[in-house]
Amino acid sequence: MTLNSIGLDTKKTEQLAEELNQLLANFQLYYQNLRGIHWNIKGRGFFDLHVKFEELYTDTNVKVDEIAERILTLGATPLHTFDDYTKAAKVPVGKNISKDEKAVQLIVDSLSQLLEMERSILEMAGDANDEGTNSMMSDFITEQEKTVWMMKAWLGETV
Repeated sequence: MTLNSIGLDTKKTEQLAEELNQLLANFQLYYQNLRGIHWNIKGRGFFDLHVKFEELYTDTNVKVDEIAERILTLGATPLHTFDDYTKAAKVPVGKNISKDEKAVQLIVDSLSQLLEMERSILEMAGDANDEGTNSMMSDFITEQEKTVWMMKAWLGETV
């Protein structure tokens, strides 16, 4: 087994970096969706949702940077083109969404997909003894589960 400069198995970190790159691409699409619904939301919930969507895309922008920096820490190169992002897309793309319920449902659907990816990475990180990635995924999961709960409550649904 070959260890990298931070003491982790090189083969396992290469696999983790690949999965993190997929997550990065999907976070970028999620970010763009959030910008779109922030710009295009209409209706009585405009003021509240406009602010909430800005809060979410600002947070997502920070997460994008954290994921990219983790990929670099593991010794790989983060994806950084829209072509790469769209090829890796699993998150649904929201186009011209202006209705409040449709916008909130897009967030729930997107976060559900991201959570699935993060749980897979969390498992891989545990197997690789990669506490840095493990901690990041754990924090993301905790926060996003709460956001899903809140969005589902707004929709009048249960988790």
